[in-house]
Amino acid sequence: DDVTTYYLLHRHDFGLDAAPVGGCILYALSCNLSDSALVNQYDLLAQSGKGKAGDELEEDDTTEDAEEADSGSGAKVKLKAWSRRRGRNLGLEAPGGRPVPLIDQVHKLMHLWRAGDQAKVDDYLDTRGLQRNALFNQILQALIELADAGSDERSLLEALSNHVAARGDTGAPRQAELRGMLNEG
Repeated sequence: DDVTTYYLLHRHDFGLDAAPVGGCILYALSCNLSDSALVNQYDLLAQSGKGKAGDELEEDDTTEDAEEADSGSGAKVKLKAWSRRRGRNLGLEAPGGRPVPLIDQVHKLMHLWRAGDQAKVDDYLDTRGLQRNALFNQILQALIELADAGSDERSLLEALSNHVAARGDTGAPRQAELRGMLNEG
């Protein structure tokens, strides 16, 4: 999907650091998106302002982010880290009734995994059919490779990927067993 494509392009080239808004606009356009949609609708980007290009945004300073996004005067934008994407509908709904971007689904799973509720993780995987989605596994692997080695994000993604793989292994014998029973009948 376009939003996930944008996220991967931006993350690969700029990481989570401040990036020139012009390049981000070009990436957004190439993904059939607008930079304002990425800020306001998808909550994927935060504007960092002209004077703050080298400054780090505070983890919990969401009011400052909102003020800067409203001003529109920033020459730099930052990709929001998964932990800063806490919208109530993250991974559940997309703007305008569109399909939920895979990056939103991954970030939702990361929040569920961090909360330690494996039953909710499994339920979300089953409800969304992510277990059978090959692209989902590729996105997980790409995110692992983009995350800094030894970072909390990377270990969380690796744990989630291992969990998904382990669930796939336990489900395979049952499917084969069911196929065998159907073939006998």
